[in-house]
Amino acid sequence: MNGSRPTNVIFRITRSSSFHSLSSVIQFVLDSIVLSCTAMVVSYWRFVYQIHPDPMTATQDTVFRVIPVVILTQAVVGYLVGIYRRRWRYGSFDEVAGLLITTTISTALLLVFRLFDRSLNPYPRSVIVIGGFAGVFLMAANRYVWRLAREQLRRPTEQTATKILVYGAGEGGIQMVNTLLRNPSSAYLPVGFLDDNPTTHRLSISGVPVIGGRDNLAEARTKTGATTLLIAIPSADSSLINDISSRAQKLGMDVKIVPPVQNLHERPLNPGDIRDLSDEDLLGRRKIHTDLQQISDYIVNRRVLVTGAGGSIGSELCRQLARFNPAELIMLDRDESALHELQLSIHGRALLDTPQTVLADLRDAATINHIFESRRPEVVFHAAALKHLPLLERYPLEAYQTNVIGTATLLQAAKNVNVQVFVNISTDKAANPISILGYSKRIAERLTAYFGANTPDGKYISVRFGNVLGSRGSVLMSFRDQIEKGGPVTVTHRGVTRYFMTISEAVQLVFQAGAIGSSGEVLVLDMGEPVSIYDVAMQLVRNSQKSVSIEIVGLRSGEKVHEELFGDGEVDTRPKHPLISHVPVSPVNRDVLVPTPQDPRAFMIDLAES
Repeated sequence: MNGSRPTNVIFRITRSSSFHSLSSVIQFVLDSIVLSCTAMVVSYWRFVYQIHPDPMTATQDTVFRVIPVVILTQAVVGYLVGIYRRRWRYGSFDEVAGLLITTTISTALLLVFRLFDRSLNPYPRSVIVIGGFAGVFLMAANRYVWRLAREQLRRPTEQTATKILVYGAGEGGIQMVNTLLRNPSSAYLPVGFLDDNPTTHRLSISGVPVIGGRDNLAEARTKTGATTLLIAIPSADSSLINDISSRAQKLGMDVKIVPPVQNLHERPLNPGDIRDLSDEDLLGRRKIHTDLQQISDYIVNRRVLVTGAGGSIGSELCRQLARFNPAELIMLDRDESALHELQLSIHGRALLDTPQTVLADLRDAATINHIFESRRPEVVFHAAALKHLPLLERYPLEAYQTNVIGTATLLQAAKNVNVQVFVNISTDKAANPISILGYSKRIAERLTAYFGANTPDGKYISVRFGNVLGSRGSVLMSFRDQIEKGGPVTVTHRGVTRYFMTISEAVQLVFQAGAIGSSGEVLVLDMGEPVSIYDVAMQLVRNSQKSVSIEIVGLRSGEKVHEELFGDGEVDTRPKHPLISHVPVSPVNRDVLVPTPQDPRAFMIDLAES
């Protein structure tokens, strides 16, 4: 079977080449007919205009002498330019441009031939010029009609595809519609556009009409019979998505969406991008602008180490870092299963037999120092931490050992090998902390600032942000699990609010912060407006279409009603990026740390507030 594979490949190539050759021959024949007819018509018109006594005879005498020369010239020039070698997509603007170039050269050559070949002298120069460019128009029209007919025949049908309305008549929507219409096996048949830009209304794009804006959704649904709405705006934010989707759901329509622009990685949309609406789309989707050059400058061809690589933030850091082609990506975690999943998601295989994955615990100072001495990372993203608030309230020593001592160990190891950029991932709970998690992360920020102040050759910064949608243990995941089990959905307080951001958005801003931050700073990411957790729970229940109750269970120890991104005395200043604030933080000397404080809670509170 394997032996026949090369033969099959050759056969497919030969068949494809033969098809293109035949198509080119057919097209040349059609072009020749067009040129011949054009020459006849233009010549006859010219002789009539001259009041020639016998214009038909004069036309025949001159045209029949020049037509072979015209066709031969067109064939040679057209082949060299590429229009008869299938250099461009059939009927495309590029091919029409090739036609124009071919005809211009051919016309110029015919005018030169006329000067040296007396048999062509009776043929008027004006006919050569007018006939040439009239031929361009007709040849282009011929291609357009053929392409239009072919695309109409290849369109999916109402019998085999779901009728959809496409919200967004911009580049993304047009691109998606054109792709769907060219695929006869497509699961979707676009039957109408919706766009809030009034200049697009009443337009027809690829034969699909723009019916109106979002206010015309009910009318469009009735008119077209569409049962699905596709939101085809990759830059759409959560507020827009919420509004459009709620309108569609009230009409009984399914809602589909395309990925946010940052997830496309500058590639065009394709039908495989169409997916169901997610909670992340409804709660935390924004278009993030980053300076890729600034980010590349400190990552490309550098040895990069990520702690907590198997976690939600750490794994996304690794996946996006891989796009920047670091010299080496070192993924460190104490969870072997998480490392396996991460490597699988990046490479499609996960044997865990390469130096890329490192199994280690931040608490083991000897091991961490050995890793840094042997691997010599140049950039470090520190995402490892204990983060579950209720557990850390019960076990404060665990928070201290990992979030404080572990961070100090990592910082010292980085300093020892001259790490150039160290980014500590913090949390909004470090601003005016009241929980063990908040106190431990505040100390980690201050330790990072200390090493920043005492490491002139390196940049040590912290990045602070709120809840990340889709992260393990997040409120969103808890709500989903509760809904799946039939409820009730438990909310701690009716008025509790939280900041939300998608993992992809957070990671992009972390990279940007690493580029623009100054050593010792805490960079605070703009999380948008805080969201009511009760409203989130209601939204998730509504989307599930299940009858699930919501219960208020009361705030837990160390939990705030409203989280804060800035502590007392911290000022929101954004000198370098509109979504990143720069906040100075007072350092704390690592020498004040003790291995095992007698009262970890009191010790961390004093250290965080000193």
